[in-house]
Amino acid sequence: MLDILLTTAGALALTVAALSKRIQRAPLTAPLLALLTGVAFGPVGLDVLGLPTVVEGHKELHEVCRLLLAVSVMAVALRYRFRDVRAQVTPVALLMIMAMAGMALVTTAVSATALGVGLGTAALLGAALCPTDPVLASSVVTGEPAEKTVAARTRQLLSLESGANDGLALPLVLAAIAITGPLSGGEAALESLWQVAGATLLGAVVGRLGGRVLRAAENHRTMQPGPLLLYTLMLALLVLGASGLLHVDGVLAVFVAGLVFNATSSVDERTDENEIDEAINRFAVLPLFVVFGAMIPWRAWGDLGWWRGLLLVLGALLLRRLPVVLALKRPLSLTWRDALFVGWFGPIGVSALFYLTLEAHRLGADPRVLAAGTLVIAASTVVHGVTTTSALKAYRTAGRRTKASDGSAG
Repeated sequence: MLDILLTTAGALALTVAALSKRIQRAPLTAPLLALLTGVAFGPVGLDVLGLPTVVEGHKELHEVCRLLLAVSVMAVALRYRFRDVRAQVTPVALLMIMAMAGMALVTTAVSATALGVGLGTAALLGAALCPTDPVLASSVVTGEPAEKTVAARTRQLLSLESGANDGLALPLVLAAIAITGPLSGGEAALESLWQVAGATLLGAVVGRLGGRVLRAAENHRTMQPGPLLLYTLMLALLVLGASGLLHVDGVLAVFVAGLVFNATSSVDERTDENEIDEAINRFAVLPLFVVFGAMIPWRAWGDLGWWRGLLLVLGALLLRRLPVVLALKRPLSLTWRDALFVGWFGPIGVSALFYLTLEAHRLGADPRVLAAGTLVIAASTVVHGVTTTSALKAYRTAGRRTKASDGSAG
């Protein structure tokens, strides 16, 4: 099974690498290709991978998602100059406080209405599906088409939000677990405080230490180019492992470590290193989406009822984020064009799978939660993947019209 998976994922990665420029201009993304590949090699296709269902394999999936998110949020933390990151603190904080809570509440309400489930089950879905996925979001903030089309501030805002809310969604997930029963409200609050505060402190200390060690190595010329290019990846793995030992939020700790490390050097000085991080982020996720496509619980999706599933998907994709961001358009200082773009591209992917499997580990696998959650993840991967190119074109067209109207008015 492993050999077949490695062969499939490796062949797909080589294809994506060879056709990367064409894929960027096509109405699809690499994760979407990986998902479709998994479906083709899964039970409904050739059935050669022999993978279990999501319910049976949630512990392994959780660890893989944890690792991929760490790599992804480190890439986000290093993507822009630190002074640009600092300039986005206020709008990102607003998105963390207002938008993420709003998305969790809306998704909870949509889940309860569409599926007819109780508050506990709906809250588990609302919390797990609220964070913006940094892996899927990277297709609209990186690469030549996005960088030439989308305003730099908009790309920065979407990137930094997706990096930060992956870790900060944990208190919402713990609150949902408390609503379901195993934790009291006080226990959930204390665990949230320890996880977030401990992760922030750990990330800040290790990120600062990592920056100083690198500076010293560069000054004394003791480091070769190869290790230098992989330095931040190794830093991410160190922080992730230490956070597991300390039982703090590993994804948040890695993001904080990346930001603090970023503050010690400019992006211009680390161009090659950042490109390595982005490349790893782009290709490391492909095996996960192949596995996810092969492990799709088709029967459990059917048990939800087709109309309930459709209602859930439409509600999650259309109501979870777009109305919330539009309501915050003025406080975020966004134009209509940028507000619509940021509001639409809040994809649901690896981070949601990470929290769904966390809930399954803490509570025991609930087939309804896993079925509904994976359905929304698959739908988001497909819909946001297919609309990336057309959305970039629409964004570009709207910008030209705005410039033309401003010119004629002047």
